[in-house]
Amino acid sequence: MDLNLKDQKVIVTAGAQGIGLAITAAFVEAGAHVHICDVSEDFLASARARFGHAPVSYSRTDVSSEREVDAMFADLAQRWSGRLDVLINNAGIAGPTSPVEEVALSDWDQTLAVNLTGPFLCTRRAVPLLKKNGGGAIVNISSVAGRLGFALRTPYSASKYGVIGLTETWAIELGPSHIRVNAVLPGIVEGARQERIVAAKAAAYGIGHEEMRQRLLSRVSLRKMVTAEDIANQVIFLCSPAGASISGQSLSVCGNVEVLG
Repeated sequence: MDLNLKDQKVIVTAGAQGIGLAITAAFVEAGAHVHICDVSEDFLASARARFGHAPVSYSRTDVSSEREVDAMFADLAQRWSGRLDVLINNAGIAGPTSPVEEVALSDWDQTLAVNLTGPFLCTRRAVPLLKKNGGGAIVNISSVAGRLGFALRTPYSASKYGVIGLTETWAIELGPSHIRVNAVLPGIVEGARQERIVAAKAAAYGIGHEEMRQRLLSRVSLRKMVTAEDIANQVIFLCSPAGASISGQSLSVCGNVEVLG
């Protein structure tokens, strides 16, 4: 199986933390040159220390800001001489955990700005570079909340359903230009972010943290969380020569989440 991505030019949004960091590490291991953007200076500093002299570059970029996204792409177009092979739209936020009648409009707007407008802004700038390069790959990180209803998570679920809509639309639109577009749908992913979500849902339901955690896992066929590395492995496959004929797909990496709640 050919997973070689040597010297490929790759952008990973929110690539300095969580799933994005695992994706960045996987691309570096596969021989790619990676640009990480992230909103956290602390996480960017940690990534710099981790990757050392590897071919990784960095920018503090808010993907919901048209100005900041445009500035990042203008810099990369110059640095990489207009070349781009892969865009990973990973940046996303959890949004509020609350009944729909209590969701503030500001929380709705912020969640959709990062989770849906962000991929749009980045893809809009990436496509001319990918076309110039003769094709490439885009992977959008959605969620199982983009295929299942998710109580108390209205903005997040809506945004992740939207990401699948973008994926299927762009796959049709960009396929003739040899650009593959797919979505990866993580399930319950181990890590600090997931524990914060478990805590918030436990509080909303008035139960203990561990009880909430076990309730969530009881609805996963494999009865376990997945890891960020599991997600990264799927992304590498889709972007590699091994995934050259796959486009327009929404692939869950979740241990088969049966229902969210």
